[in-house]
Amino acid sequence: MSLRNSFLMFLNVIFFSLTSFSQIPSDSIFKIEVNHFLVNKTSSYKDLTSVFDKYQKDTLKMKFFLSKSLESNYLEGQSYALNMLGESYRNLSVYDKAIKTHQEALTKALEANNINLQVVSLNMLGVVYRRLDVIRTALDYHKEALDLAESVKPITLELKHSIAISQNSMGNIYLALKQYDLALGLFYKSLEIEKELDNKLGLAINYHNIGYAQEAKGLIDDALINYKTSLKYNNEINSDIGRVICYNSIGKIDILKGDFEEALPIIENALERAKIINDKYYISLSYANLGLLNLKMKDFNESEKNLNEALKIATKFNLKSQESESYLYLSQLNEELLNYKTSLQYYQQYVELDKTITNEKNFQYVNDLILKYESEKKNNQIKALASENEIVKLKLIQNRKILLLSLLGGILIVGFFVILQTQRRLKNEKKIVTLEQEMLRNQMNPHFIFNSLNSIKLYIINNEKENAVYYLNKFSKLIRKILIASTEKEISLQDELDTMDLYMNIENMRFSNEINFKSTIDNQVNPSVIKVPSLILQPFLENALWHGLSSKSGEKNIHLEVSQINLDFITITITDNGVGRSVSEKIKNQKKLKRQSVGIDITKARLANFSKGFINDYKIEIEDLFENGSPSGTRVIVNIPIKATVLKTA
Repeated sequence: MSLRNSFLMFLNVIFFSLTSFSQIPSDSIFKIEVNHFLVNKTSSYKDLTSVFDKYQKDTLKMKFFLSKSLESNYLEGQSYALNMLGESYRNLSVYDKAIKTHQEALTKALEANNINLQVVSLNMLGVVYRRLDVIRTALDYHKEALDLAESVKPITLELKHSIAISQNSMGNIYLALKQYDLALGLFYKSLEIEKELDNKLGLAINYHNIGYAQEAKGLIDDALINYKTSLKYNNEINSDIGRVICYNSIGKIDILKGDFEEALPIIENALERAKIINDKYYISLSYANLGLLNLKMKDFNESEKNLNEALKIATKFNLKSQESESYLYLSQLNEELLNYKTSLQYYQQYVELDKTITNEKNFQYVNDLILKYESEKKNNQIKALASENEIVKLKLIQNRKILLLSLLGGILIVGFFVILQTQRRLKNEKKIVTLEQEMLRNQMNPHFIFNSLNSIKLYIINNEKENAVYYLNKFSKLIRKILIASTEKEISLQDELDTMDLYMNIENMRFSNEINFKSTIDNQVNPSVIKVPSLILQPFLENALWHGLSSKSGEKNIHLEVSQINLDFITITITDNGVGRSVSEKIKNQKKLKRQSVGIDITKARLANFSKGFINDYKIEIEDLFENGSPSGTRVIVNIPIKATVLKTA
């Protein structure tokens, strides 16, 4: 501790000397600070934040710190710099890059075995996923961060701060689920920690969130007081994004009170500041609030313009809560314009999206949180139940025979229905297991494995060591991915595409690398958050290879394309320039040893089972391609539903 204080005093002396006398640029100070940490490889997160927090928004300095930490193998420095860069990407709404950067930071923290940095990285990931309304994943990360922080005894001040962040984030999840009292309980707990730490940023965030929950409960005067308190702290720490949030909330209160003229400059100011910091979430929020204000002021043209802009940004960046709110305000606008049909359409879109968001959020994890953070309430309930239990015991003694007979009859009836439900569930589970087993057998085809190993063996025999090692690594990664994926009912589309890339790499080896395989993903699609059945694309690629291209001479192409034509489906198109289905069938009939392909039937059955949890069913289309009247290939179009509904009973 004394060493850290000595270092900080040393830096202050250096800074004063350089700036007062030599006028050396601040970059020199920064490099001195970086060099000290690289030499000493300080593991203390508190030391890192005390020196580098003032640079956290300077991406150039953070990238410099990261590169130097990589050169010196300074894991803590790498993790810290990656988290600061990830936060900058998040504030610029580059969410995919933010997630990737925070995950790298978490990996470095795990390698360094640094609990503080692990907790920070987990909370950072949770915030990004919460911004994307991927609530279950966000909740997982925040809960993991909280459990990890509370596992350390004694709890340090840095971990206390992380616990406050986790509690605040979970409170926001309760808020989204409209559990306002539960949310307030967590916000007040987080607020107490931030007061103890005198953390003005944490105080600003918690006061605002408390105000938001109070506004939702109709306590708008109390909410306004807390919004203004939050704004005071944001002004003290000069937080532009904090001011944007508070201006929007204060302006919304003025709208609720009917003070439209007071609300207008506040919300316009929020919009201009949001544009400067380029945070798409708050730009969309500001446009939506401005559109609502225009609506209340009967300026319908401006209202429609601003609400459509809010909807456009929310849709483009997958901001579901903002998209839902925009639909609601557009419905109200069209009702004012007497466009009742359009108003109804917008309202139906609002209800459908709001229902989808709620279904994604309101899952089993919430019950775990209630048990964890409402322990005091549960203890009181246990005491009350204990008292009731004594009364029940007396009643049981008096009515034992009647009760036993009633229980016996009830048990028989319940048992009968439980057996029926169990039989139905087991039947469905057996069907699912059978499909998964068939799928695994199909992916782990022994001919594919033996032929791949023989190809690698040939490289070894021919003394092509680099090729042998390269393909052996690819083959081992593919087998590992297949085994892991076979245990999961669904995986992210990104994982599926990575596995297919490995599969095509190995198969191409057996075609002497004659196959030109290309995959493209539409910019509007975020494959990291879309779920698909595991290993669902392999049978289509296998058919393209062995039925379309194996008998073709000349150029051999396969193109896999991912797009989203509408909001209900993700569309995956696999196009080959093979011999076509009719020619392939003739060749197949002429062969003595016919290659059986049951993968498509299994895939259809698995897609049918997967689609039960969605509003729409899957679709598969197979098109024969022709050029000048001759077969020129095959196109397979797979539409996988992505708009979830309430889970159907088995």
